[in-house]
Amino acid sequence: MIQQIQSISYTNPYTNYQPKPYYACTSCQLPTPTRNYCTFDKNEVDYFVNQKEQALPYLTEILKHSNNEAQITETLYILDRMHDNGTKGIDKLYPVLSRFNNTQSPNIQTFLAGIYRKTQIPDAFGPLIKMLIQNSLKPDNPNSTFDPNEEIGGAILSYISERFNK
Repeated sequence: MIQQIQSISYTNPYTNYQPKPYYACTSCQLPTPTRNYCTFDKNEVDYFVNQKEQALPYLTEILKHSNNEAQITETLYILDRMHDNGTKGIDKLYPVLSRFNNTQSPNIQTFLAGIYRKTQIPDAFGPLIKMLIQNSLKPDNPNSTFDPNEEIGGAILSYISERFNK
């Protein structure tokens, strides 16, 4: 049986708003020099994916407040899987997702571009171009585990592809 995700309450005497710590989406292991991919807790990912639209408010709060690269990467991965599973409303999260449009993290860029590729949010096209240009201007990093420009370029191509412009 799938448990319901409880709403998150906040209290801050000065602003009436302070996020509680998030304990979900913390299983991500970022790529290493010997492993060029992320790993995630399958059970946790499946839990959120199966919650569908009910999980979106919780995941949105994580994306609004977290500054932890691994947690953000895992949350984006979950959103990507949720989209594949037919969850509605992921395209409506652009105001939250756009927070990461200027990130330098190849992990976040890759998963963000994957979501933009699938949702085809019109406002995301410019930031994808900007990411690709900025990445191409940076010198190659010999310690890089992979190239996020593959996913970014693929997302850009899907925006301009004939099959999406019919």
